[in-house]
Amino acid sequence: MGDTSVVVQSQVQADDEATMEATSHNVTHQYKWWIQMVIYSIFVLSGQSIGTLLGRLYFDKGGNSKWLATLVQNIGFPILIPFLLIKSAKTNHEVITEIQKPSFYIVASLYTLLGLFLAGNCMLYTIGLQYLPVTTYSLICASQLGFNALFSFFLNKQKFTPYIVNSLVILTISSSLLVLQNDDSEDQSNKKSRKKYIIGFLSTVAASAGYALMLSTTQLALQKIFKRESFRLIIEMSIYQSLIATLAILVGFFASGEWKNMEKEMNEYKLGKVRYVLNLIGTAISWQAFSVGSIGLIFKVSSLFSNVISILGLPIAPVLAVIFLHDKLTGVKVMSMLLAIWGFVSYIYQHYLDDLKDKAAKNVQVVELSEVSLIERS
Repeated sequence: MGDTSVVVQSQVQADDEATMEATSHNVTHQYKWWIQMVIYSIFVLSGQSIGTLLGRLYFDKGGNSKWLATLVQNIGFPILIPFLLIKSAKTNHEVITEIQKPSFYIVASLYTLLGLFLAGNCMLYTIGLQYLPVTTYSLICASQLGFNALFSFFLNKQKFTPYIVNSLVILTISSSLLVLQNDDSEDQSNKKSRKKYIIGFLSTVAASAGYALMLSTTQLALQKIFKRESFRLIIEMSIYQSLIATLAILVGFFASGEWKNMEKEMNEYKLGKVRYVLNLIGTAISWQAFSVGSIGLIFKVSSLFSNVISILGLPIAPVLAVIFLHDKLTGVKVMSMLLAIWGFVSYIYQHYLDDLKDKAAKNVQVVELSEVSLIERS
């Protein structure tokens, strides 16, 4: 009897240790997930804000090439190549079952499609930014959240909760408020013609819808084709689709003949040649950071969440313009920023609730497995 009691006690102790180890692993995994999500969000917010600011500065100070402004949004991908040397740790799912890699032709077709889509989207955004006031441009860009919600519902089976709906509404209102401000920094004496305004409007709406569709398509591809997640895959997707987009834009750049005016444009740039080059380099780096962050958020959460972070960044650009371009900080801009933070917190709170629910479910599962194991051994 004594030996049996000792054996049972040792089994109970072993089960308790296994339970504690499993719980500790879950907690570590959750913390790692939140840290990665914060990093990718910073990439999206900083990359988008700085890229938009530098793009606006390029046109304001004498830049005129739409193809060049579009090219620098994608050509910075070589800076990501060294990150391919970083080895990604395999997930538990990958360790248990070796995932079959998709066909080369399928992957090549996917990257080609996404790259061409990206090139077209970037050109449409550039046209919108050139022909529209910044406030109107920001307002129309906010519509991509509605497009993305629609595409996510049909393509990604996105579930909508009251907190997510509240976040979508608040973030849309936040960006829409920007159209109410009277931006003195815009050249009111140089009013855009009606034709150019319509072109800019339609281009930005089409770009917003296209970008939303691209995010949902990317999430669908990750779920159905790659069926895995890793830092290396995020970098690969950013590099290959940017490479295809760059090649497509280069064809247009040389075919349009705009490359012939680069030297003249550089010499006449109001801030000088050095700052002209630095502007283009900074823009290229910023949009690559945005690309990595955007794809990373699709991996970790969803395409809708990636777009929510992007919309959160729209009011940041006017604030940065106050600091660096000496624009006026109006009450509307402050209200827009506060609403953006409110909408973001609402979305994050929903994920916090989901996180608590997942933790509770996992803990219950671990306890049940321990009890079953104990009963079988006794």
